[in-house]
Amino acid sequence: MIITRAPLRISIGGGGTDLPSYYSRFGGFVISAAINRYLYITLHRTFRKNFIIKYSQLETVEDVSKINHPIIREAFRLHDMEPYIEMVSMADIPAGTGLGSSGTFNVGLLKAIYAFKREHIPTQALAEEACHIELDLLKEPIGKQDQYIAAFGGLICMEFGKDGQVKVSPLRISRETLHDLEDNLLMFFTGYSRSASAVLEDQKKRTETEDSAMLDNLHFTKELGFSIRKALEGGDTVEFAKLMHQHWLHKKQRSSSISNEQISAWYDRGVSHGAIGGKLIGAGGGGFILFYAHDRTALRREMAEAGLAEVRFSFDFEGAKVMVTDS
Repeated sequence: MIITRAPLRISIGGGGTDLPSYYSRFGGFVISAAINRYLYITLHRTFRKNFIIKYSQLETVEDVSKINHPIIREAFRLHDMEPYIEMVSMADIPAGTGLGSSGTFNVGLLKAIYAFKREHIPTQALAEEACHIELDLLKEPIGKQDQYIAAFGGLICMEFGKDGQVKVSPLRISRETLHDLEDNLLMFFTGYSRSASAVLEDQKKRTETEDSAMLDNLHFTKELGFSIRKALEGGDTVEFAKLMHQHWLHKKQRSSSISNEQISAWYDRGVSHGAIGGKLIGAGGGGFILFYAHDRTALRREMAEAGLAEVRFSFDFEGAKVMVTDS
């Protein structure tokens, strides 16, 4: 049996500039952080000549082409996986909540397949293969940050070249700043988000048609990412929180689907009761609000009164890993 673990993530800055529709013309920049909330994949051999696949649904098929789950189908096909396999996925936090679960699932599955075949794959190649499946084979209108942060872990800066190459480097913050972020970044669940693909498809189309409002927004978002890196590497977490607020204001302008009256009301309550700034994680319409707090007690009390559950977290520095290998 093979068991892999891959981390979910929070986006710190620059989100949206990792889509090919943008970076292929202007280059992109994103800061992302892996958190200690995980997605697990198990693979093991069976005695039945079929594929048994368990996620939120159950599939039992004899041919790869009949697998309904698109990522599993394309990953198995890419690696010529044969029947007599059972695959099971489990997650600390369910899909549709804005923490990059699709890319994390993809990376965790590929990590399991390589371990199952007793083959090694470098981290960069793992991330790029996951991107190949989702962007090239499945034609999803998404970016590359989720696959890279799931593969690498940590707090990383990703520079997206016009040629599609991704340069990964660590966010060079002090231990004091790291502890500050783990103490004061608080995350609250607002409810399941709308489809990321639906929101990002609109961004893709508007970027490709040179919609000036969208391009200006993404240019500004990229510069905010650089400013956030400077603030954090300089240890100025209060400035980072203020920049998060600016990031959120501009993100909302991309689409009416990103926020709604209820989310805006929760956000306003947060910044009026203990938070300096924050943002909605993910494509929008739901998911998690991430706040940077100057008064954690007041913020937690206000969000509890609003009916929002907190999910506590720390950062993950291991990335995708094989936890059990016995095949």
